[in-house]
Amino acid sequence: MKVNRHAKIIELINQYQIETQEELADYLNQEGFKVTQATVSRDIRDLKLTKIPAEDGRQRYAIHQSTESGMGEKYIRVLRDGFVSMDMAQNILVIKTVAGMAMAVCAAIDAMKWNEVVGSIAGDDTIMCAIRSVDDTIRVMDKISKIVL
Repeated sequence: MKVNRHAKIIELINQYQIETQEELADYLNQEGFKVTQATVSRDIRDLKLTKIPAEDGRQRYAIHQSTESGMGEKYIRVLRDGFVSMDMAQNILVIKTVAGMAMAVCAAIDAMKWNEVVGSIAGDDTIMCAIRSVDDTIRVMDKISKIVL
C-alpha cells in the first residue's frame, strides 16, 4: 500500500501544483488513499520531496533532484511495482504498466537520466519513450529488464 501511495504522490505532484501537506492529503483521499496529514508528512520525508518555486511565484512540492545518477531505491521500486511489459518500434520504446501507474513509472525513468532517452510521455497505463537510436532502444530495454526481473 505504501509503495502504491508513494507512486500516486509522485504522479500527483507532477500533475498538480501542490503547496501544502493538507492539499496533498486531500488529493490522496480523493484517489482512495485514506491518509492523515501525519502520514503525508512521513511520505514527504521518505520520498525526499522538496519545495521549489512555481510559475506563479508560490511554492510547490517536487522530487528532490540529487547530483547522483538518479538510480534511487524509490525509483527502482516504483519501476518494479508498476512495470508490466515493453516493446520497441525502431527507436520508440512502449512500456505497459499497471493501470494508473504510468506517470509514476515515467517519472522514475526520467529521474534515472539515461542519456539514450530523449523524452517520454505517459498515459494511464502506457509510456512512450523516444530513444536516440535503435541500438540505444535495445540498451534501454536491457537496463529496464535488469531492474524489473
